[in-house]
Amino acid sequence: MADPVGDIIGDYRAFAAQQHDRLLARGIDIRPYLLSHLAVRVPEWDQYVHLRNLLERHATANSENVWNGRPISIIVLATPLEVIDGMSVPLIELIPPVHQRVYRMGLEHLGVIVGEDVDAFSREHRAVLTGQQFQSAGFEPYYVLFEDFTHVKFYRISLY
Repeated sequence: MADPVGDIIGDYRAFAAQQHDRLLARGIDIRPYLLSHLAVRVPEWDQYVHLRNLLERHATANSENVWNGRPISIIVLATPLEVIDGMSVPLIELIPPVHQRVYRMGLEHLGVIVGEDVDAFSREHRAVLTGQQFQSAGFEPYYVLFEDFTHVKFYRISLY
């Protein structure tokens, strides 16, 4: 079966399954929650533009915003990606070249929507969470950073 989005961003099912298994090993089960997005990071500006154009062919919308002086695309997929046990991902966050530190290129993080209980969630799982990222008002996800520089981020609301 053809998987045009997988051909563009890589094996997102294996990535999501790996992150899910890593979280389970740390005592966090994400199956009760909705998934917000998969983030894909690219090392070169030309690659960002190329992937954005390819992904837009499989999308209903692309909201390109500026964060830290760089555009970031939130691509709303026409068909959500089925990942873990029937869980689906409706968005791709496409991130252009790095601005500060070492990041994983390619599939970089999975976004999970915990909802209004995200602060209680963070207290319950404090021992295994790496920290909290302060992106902007309303978007201050808690996260787990893994050895390979991939993440899972836990949000109050979806990037959508």
